[in-house]
Amino acid sequence: MRFMFKTDYEDDIRLFPHSGYALSYGALLALLAIAPFVLSSYIMSQLVFVCIYATVGVGLMILTGFTGQASLGHAAFLAIGAYTAAYLQQFNVPFPVYFLAAGLLTGIIGALVGFPALRLQGIYLVIATISFALIVEEILARWESVTNGNEGMRVKTIQMLGTTVPRDSPAFYFLCLGVLILAIVGTLNLLRSPTGRAFVAIRDSETAARSMGINVALYKVKSFAISAAITGFAGVLFAHKLSFISPEMFTLQLSIEFIIVILIGGAFSLHGAVLGAIFIVMIDPFLTYLKDDVPGMVAGVAAALGAGSARAAHIQDSVAAFASANGLKGAIYGVIIVLFVLFEPLGLYGRWLKIKLFFQLFPLYKRATFKRQKIYVKSERNR
Repeated sequence: MRFMFKTDYEDDIRLFPHSGYALSYGALLALLAIAPFVLSSYIMSQLVFVCIYATVGVGLMILTGFTGQASLGHAAFLAIGAYTAAYLQQFNVPFPVYFLAAGLLTGIIGALVGFPALRLQGIYLVIATISFALIVEEILARWESVTNGNEGMRVKTIQMLGTTVPRDSPAFYFLCLGVLILAIVGTLNLLRSPTGRAFVAIRDSETAARSMGINVALYKVKSFAISAAITGFAGVLFAHKLSFISPEMFTLQLSIEFIIVILIGGAFSLHGAVLGAIFIVMIDPFLTYLKDDVPGMVAGVAAALGAGSARAAHIQDSVAAFASANGLKGAIYGVIIVLFVLFEPLGLYGRWLKIKLFFQLFPLYKRATFKRQKIYVKSERNR
């Protein structure tokens, strides 16, 4: 077990609390650096989507995980970033310019959304963000002079520093990975600042935050703006990865997927954004496997257990129909969310912390270490 003795206030806000962090993250970066040269193109494409989804997860974590403001409208912010890139490309604007412009515009719109949401909480705030997402989707479909309507827009290959960066190249992977690292490091520094500490105070108790002199309204708007800006940056990369965008790609289901990223990964740590993104991206190959391979395997098992050929074929057809049914993906998402909320509310990262602590304290580990305590501030008992 490692014991850390803090002798200075700076010890509480270090990026790396001890040398083990630098060593483990350095090894991880080394593995990610060599990944394009040892992994297949399909796995690399999945890693790119992991980086993009994790970047959105970091932005959503600032708003939901650290400030306590629910949002089901982040697909709209992703769409604004993507369409800004596609529109400015038509005027031969360089990639660095429209990349920053997309983040800036999305951040401004996020701040504008934050103002009317100041007086809303809980389910009412969720409804407001859903309404915003539907409004943006409708604007994208109707404003044909800018967005080309439902016909969609082609996104050209990135041109940067006189070179072309194709969407399937290692350079594009490193670009997405770099944006994710910058978003994570920037968010860590934000959380160490007075602004980040104000976000956490608002999440824990708005009443207590006001009593400490925090301008709750101002910091809520800041949280919306920063979260939206990071999502806008991810939207640019998302558009380039797909090379074509249309309004039906940015639906409520996509916003739900982003919420699932932080719910399953862990809503109170940036590690959770990455773990949740890995889970949400890798579940699609699992569903493909479920649809294509599992029916045959089930029929084979049924035949081995003595079922006739006709009976085995009927079982195979039934399983195939279930696996390809509309809404199966949403149903699986729902079951997974319920299971995590009931049995692991801290998400995948919370489970990892428990496993790590078990080995650190073995054989003195106690199961009650992570038991949730029902402790309330008197002023909040009836909230």
